[in-house]
Amino acid sequence: MTSYDLKQLTRPRSYELEERSSYQNADDIHLTRLGKRPVLKRNFGVMSMLGFSCTILITWESVTTGGPAGSVYGYIFVWVGIAATFVVISELVSMAPTSGGQYHWCSMLAPQSAMRIFSYITGWLTVIGWQATYATVCYLGGNYIETLVTLTNPSYEPKIWRQVLIGYAIALFGFIINIAGGKVLPRFEGAILVLHILGFFAILIPMVYMANHNTAELVFTQFLNEGQWPSQGLSFFVGLIGPVFAFAGGDAAVHLSEEITNATVAVPLSLMLTVLINGTLGFSMLIALLFCVEDITGALEARVPFLTIFHQATGSVAGTAAAGAIIVAMGSCSSAGMLASTSRQFWSFARDRGIPGWRVWTKVTARTAIPAYAVTLTTAITWLLSLIGIGSDLAFNDLMSLSTSGLFSSYLVVAGLLLWRRCTGGISGSTSEHTMINTAGASLSGVLFMSRGFGAS
Repeated sequence: MTSYDLKQLTRPRSYELEERSSYQNADDIHLTRLGKRPVLKRNFGVMSMLGFSCTILITWESVTTGGPAGSVYGYIFVWVGIAATFVVISELVSMAPTSGGQYHWCSMLAPQSAMRIFSYITGWLTVIGWQATYATVCYLGGNYIETLVTLTNPSYEPKIWRQVLIGYAIALFGFIINIAGGKVLPRFEGAILVLHILGFFAILIPMVYMANHNTAELVFTQFLNEGQWPSQGLSFFVGLIGPVFAFAGGDAAVHLSEEITNATVAVPLSLMLTVLINGTLGFSMLIALLFCVEDITGALEARVPFLTIFHQATGSVAGTAAAGAIIVAMGSCSSAGMLASTSRQFWSFARDRGIPGWRVWTKVTARTAIPAYAVTLTTAITWLLSLIGIGSDLAFNDLMSLSTSGLFSSYLVVAGLLLWRRCTGGISGSTSEHTMINTAGASLSGVLFMSRGFGAS
């Protein structure tokens, strides 16, 4: 493959590197070797990025229940698959930590004759997946709040248009946090990580303590087929959409790779810790819900099964409202991080001219170093997509499916290409410091991120 001289690229100027840590200098040099000019500020550290990743992947807040045994084994099945997927993503982001993520990795891994089409299609899969995911989260937040109001005021009649407006407010909150710039978002995400963990115990302990518990036999052996599918096996796999959606967006930290110091180690580490922490919290909450639920059919028919189960367990409207408020707060706060990832991925794809009107969407404000136009457009797209819910709930459910399909399809493409490169010996251990690496047409260099971390210590 052709090797490119770094002199052809725009290096960070000396005065731009003053008063930066050695990690930041190394990050900017590595980004330059990938063919990208550093323009965003690296305000994130490992802990703030961990908080960012964990609160995006709000697994325990998103747990719903189907057949008890099917839910347990389905969650484990998805969790193991997600962990394997994120090992792949962690290796790729350690090789090329850019905001583009999947589409950039396709351009560096695909055969030269097909790299453009692979990269372009994967870029759009990721754009569609993230835009749909963000719109879905904001819309569902409105649904959750409407359900809470109905719980505390039975005479209240929910309206779809109110739910949409509440979703607009959640998206606006995320917009304000993002547009503020500086260290506002990193500090915000670090604080929310504390709420994420403390909120888990604040809900779990009273529910488990006050509920009448089901038997282990019911939880681990009873399967249900409420959808009347032809077989129990088909019903099981259809039910996987719940835990899959709970893990959707796990690559969020990847798209902020250009805003974290020591990205080649910190981003993969935060990804793997996120899968471990959130997977554990989600599984624990699922087991607790299944042991505490009294009427499974009633819970499944409710707008928000979790609130119904918590109310069955505690018998307290006020307590259920408080638990629901914690989850609403978590969901609303996660919108800020989700908007950041969605807009950065969009901005990066526009930077490589994959988006119509890319000259506008690639602009970064001088004061805050934030792609404000991309943030604004993403918020506007979310508002527009939310209008689908007014016309048809079923159509909006399709949008949820689109979000998981887009994101997981992009994971599948890059995983397949990495496997092909590994099998054909196309990735070397090291290259000259004066050549481009891990980008279209350049040589490939990759060392597992664990090795990088141990080598640096």
